[in-house]
Amino acid sequence: MTSIPSVRLHDDHQIPQIGLGVWQVADDVATDACLTAFEAGYRHIDTAALYGNEEGVGRAIKASGLPREDIYVTTKVWNTDHGHDKTVAAMHASLKRLGLDYVDLYLIHWPTPDRELYVETWETVLELHQGGLTRSAGVSNFHGEHLRSIIDATGVTPVINQIELHPWLPQREVRAIDADLGIITEAWSPLASGGLVDDEQLAAIGAKHGKTSAQVMIRWHLQIGNVVLPKSVTPERIKQNIDVFDFELDADDLITIESLEDTSKRTGPNPDIFNEA
Repeated sequence: MTSIPSVRLHDDHQIPQIGLGVWQVADDVATDACLTAFEAGYRHIDTAALYGNEEGVGRAIKASGLPREDIYVTTKVWNTDHGHDKTVAAMHASLKRLGLDYVDLYLIHWPTPDRELYVETWETVLELHQGGLTRSAGVSNFHGEHLRSIIDATGVTPVINQIELHPWLPQREVRAIDADLGIITEAWSPLASGGLVDDEQLAAIGAKHGKTSAQVMIRWHLQIGNVVLPKSVTPERIKQNIDVFDFELDADDLITIESLEDTSKRTGPNPDIFNEA
């Protein structure tokens, strides 16, 4: 079983640097995927109300037999639940589905700026944090303007900013802002939704180290300081995705990976204009 290192957040809690992402995983499938992950050594699961699989994640946590304090659970408030009362209700609904008394990290899923409610929603997430329903408070898909707005309004900085991040979209500007503010950057779609697994340059780096392209990308995330959330429901790939601590990318590898940048290949929406329900 692999032991995964943790990253310290500015609130003094720690988060495992690799977690299992379960976006687009059916509820019943999520249970088996999480149990496989726990057996392999994962202790960090990233879900969301939108994903429709919080119940499946909760079943896996209960069935695992692991102490609750050994499992790091993230979930998120969806766009249509922005605002004080809806966010409070959404948190309680998520906890009920998960079968938990608290989550380790609660995120605003998207700022959806046209709704003009993300500041109020952040204030509410902080209220939920003060009430003990989440141990840490963070955001997802926030750009600099969004971060500055919530920090200016509350004086409280998120511990995490979870964003789309992969070699095509390395997010240098957002990562620099996060670093300046003491925010840990967390990568969703870390393999570009599978779009980069067949890349010849990544395959060549992998061959040099006896690793797959996916393992090379996960290692890249770790070396640049990201928390990373690879998604898979295939047992062998779930295990491979954390078998990344026995090699290190060298300077030439990192230069090659940096050369892959192509921001036109974003796999998800742009947070500045995404306002959908």
